[in-house]
Amino acid sequence: MIRPPTLSVVIPAFNEESRLSASLESVCSYFVARGLPTEILLVDDGSTDLTAEVAANTASPDPSLLEIRVLKNEVNRGKGFSVRRGMLESRGLFALMTDADLSTPIEEFSKLESSVIDGNFQVGIGSRDMEGSRVEVHQSGVRENSGRLFNVFVRLFFPLRFRDTQCGFKLFSMQRCRRIFELQQLERFAFDVEILLIGHKLGLKTDEIPVVWRHAEGSTLNFFRDGPKMLMDLLKIRWNALSGKYSP
Repeated sequence: MIRPPTLSVVIPAFNEESRLSASLESVCSYFVARGLPTEILLVDDGSTDLTAEVAANTASPDPSLLEIRVLKNEVNRGKGFSVRRGMLESRGLFALMTDADLSTPIEEFSKLESSVIDGNFQVGIGSRDMEGSRVEVHQSGVRENSGRLFNVFVRLFFPLRFRDTQCGFKLFSMQRCRRIFELQQLERFAFDVEILLIGHKLGLKTDEIPVVWRHAEGSTLNFFRDGPKMLMDLLKIRWNALSGKYSP
């Protein structure tokens, strides 16, 4: 493995054994074909299935270019905790956060790359809700409308004007962005809003980029159960901001 890697790919995963192998093979093949020195950090969030074993048994197609590392949370801590852990343990100059189901195809990385690696932005976020986005497989109407309502609250509470804060496909320039994850407080739900707000407070430039997105069944998020918790998280973020916890 070439040290340091140019890119770290952080993949939080909970009970993903059935589709993880195909996802990892897609990610590995893409970055090896690109010739980009890469490490993949699979963060197993206390899974009760063989998620960690599947990741550990996935062979790199070219160890000189790509390494797979498995980090295991002993208990389920939440996606926010897992992303934070992966980012803080990453060694790449840049770090991509992506979901284990690859709802955003890994090939969409090139769009974020243009802004963050080749451009002058420190953060690039995929968006499913702006001109140029293409949603090929939709969520239920309830989930799509609840996502839009959630974004209304985000705009009311915070100086963030993004159309889609929750897409799980984000790229960070780690020289400037590591501080985001050091300051991150939330372990579940609305952590995406929190890290974008911290980036805003740190004066980082963020580019929202239209991507392809395909809903994949298997999400554990339930609107009626988790919606109130997400709103509570927004209130926690607002309190943390007012109390100076995100100050540079």
